[in-house]
Parts: sequence; C-alpha cells; structure tokens
Amino acid sequence: MGLQFTVDERVLIPRSPIAQLIEQHFQPWLGDVDVERVLDLCTGSGCIGIACAYAFDQAEVDLADLSHDALAVAEINVARHEMQDRVRIVHSDLFNSLEGEVYDLIVTNPPYVDAPDVASMPAEYQHEPAMALGSGDDGLDITRRILKEAGRHLSEQGLLVVEVGNSEVHLMQAYPDLPLIWVELDQGGNGVFVIDAPSLRAHQEFI
Repeated sequence: MGLQFTVDERVLIPRSPIAQLIEQHFQPWLGDVDVERVLDLCTGSGCIGIACAYAFDQAEVDLADLSHDALAVAEINVARHEMQDRVRIVHSDLFNSLEGEVYDLIVTNPPYVDAPDVASMPAEYQHEPAMALGSGDDGLDITRRILKEAGRHLSEQGLLVVEVGNSEVHLMQAYPDLPLIWVELDQGGNGVFVIDAPSLRAHQEFI
C-alpha cells in the first residue's frame, strides 16, 4: 500500500493480500457500514491495522496480539505513523482481553500454516517467529477459535475478514455449511474470506 513499516525477526514480513481489500475499503462486502472501530487481531507488526487507520481516517483501531515482542514492533510502527491518538496496542490471546469490546470491522491474518507446510517451508521463513506461522495439523486451530468468538465482538452489521492461505481447502471441508465468501484477489494471493455478523451469528451451531 505504499506505506513504510519497521520489521525484524520478532514479526512476519508484511505480504498479506488483505492489503488489496483495504485499498478497496472492504467493498462491496462492508456495504454502508459506518466504520468507527476496527480490530486487527494477531496484528504482528501492526501493518494491517495501521493501513486500516489510513483507510478509515475517523476510526479507532485496536492492534491485538499474544506476543509481547510483536506488540513492541507494532508500537514502533504506531509511533512511526504518528497514530497514537487513534491506534491502541492490546496484549490479548485472541479475544480474551477484549471482553465487551465491539467492532464494525475485524481483520485478522492469524497463524494458519498446516503441519506439512510448516515442515517443508523454505529457509527464509526460519527467520520469522514460529508462533506466527503454524496452527495445528490442518492450520485451523486458531481460526476455529476466531470463528467461535468473533460474533460476540462484531457490531450488528459488522464484518469479519480472515486470511487462511492454503488452509482454505481444510476450512471449506471443516465448515461446508458456513456461508463464507472467498475473495477473488486481482493482484494475486488466495485464502481470504469475509463473513458478516448476521451470517456468522446465524450459523454458530455449525462452528
């Protein structure tokens, strides 16, 4: 998105195709929702949340992560972009420290690499934190938790946006009845889905 970020071995290198959706202001999926609060869950360096703060320049943004090291880098980037007045750092194991918080938009690039892919990753990925990559045998351990809990933290017409990469196949097999919308990414990439709050809440029995 043409933005500069500080990254080091404490976080992933920013390369998420979610950037394409931010540039589109998450349209058409967000519709006419007035975005006042955004959560970047599993934020890492903070790049997604900070980019959202640029896209929605009146919104308050929370950057949440379990890793204290990652949040230290995110804090550097919040200061770098002079967004301390609108962007908050939150140490949280997913939603555990966010009880009662409600957002119009939740965006997350969680760990999603399945065990076989972790074992065969190129050497360059060894420079990135393992906890930011692997998520169980099928890559969905963390995504399952997000799907179960996100409905309580979305506003009435809020939107959940999740990147699961190659674990897309596992997710479709695990939740065939969940009305996930898989985004076509014109600039490359795969495995990003969106689901609105009403659809997510209506299908909790399938999660």
